[in-house]
Amino acid sequence: MRRDRAVAAAALLSLAAVAWVSLLRMRAGMGGPAAGMDAAMPGVSMPGMHPWAALDLLLLFLMWATMMVAMMLPSAAPMILLVATIHRRRRERASPAAPTAVFAAGYLVVWIGFSAAAALTQVVLHRAALLSPGMASTSPIFGGVVLIAAGAYQWLPAKSACLSRCRSPLGFLGSEWREGSAGAVVMGLRHGLFCLGCCWALMALLFVAGVMNLLWVAAIAGLVLVEKVTRAGPWVGKLAGLVLVAWGAWMLVKAP
Repeated sequence: MRRDRAVAAAALLSLAAVAWVSLLRMRAGMGGPAAGMDAAMPGVSMPGMHPWAALDLLLLFLMWATMMVAMMLPSAAPMILLVATIHRRRRERASPAAPTAVFAAGYLVVWIGFSAAAALTQVVLHRAALLSPGMASTSPIFGGVVLIAAGAYQWLPAKSACLSRCRSPLGFLGSEWREGSAGAVVMGLRHGLFCLGCCWALMALLFVAGVMNLLWVAAIAGLVLVEKVTRAGPWVGKLAGLVLVAWGAWMLVKAP
């Protein structure tokens, strides 16, 4: 059982590491916040100046999908490792058990779907000239509204309800357990949806600071991890929400 958990943990760590390395390579290929984007993603670099080809949209989607894997897999590790342990025990008793990867795949499908929606949102924002060539907000009003909305969401009951399901792997599996590989996919999807409900507003902050601002990517990923796995996580999230609201209000006050 320890070996299986170690293998599962190593697989998760490796996948997250590959995603982070890929993000670093993408960022290095840009040559700077506003340079080199025409070569990497022609439709992204100059809003309103280039038609969006299918390849541009695919590259944008892949960028978001890679980012979601890098950001969300570490915080999902406790749940995935618990699923691996349960299935191992079931195999030892000759009971039906599904591969842990099936559960993880269901979880990632949700974030891949979010990546598609985020990529389309980015296209709309670029066409509205609300994002710079470096994929950061060009409007203090837009940025302020996003910050306030994300901060306020940290205090809403919907956020708390979703976070509580993410913070309690045993509680989640106790109420959501399903048999077989199809059941493992459904459980992964359900967990992914709760995770999405918990974190989507934080992901919207990337449109303010820059979609490929890796310091922000790491900071948001760190906040998500703290919220999910530490005892003080919910209060840390609420404190971050107050900071975001204050920051957004300051941006609106300073807006020309």
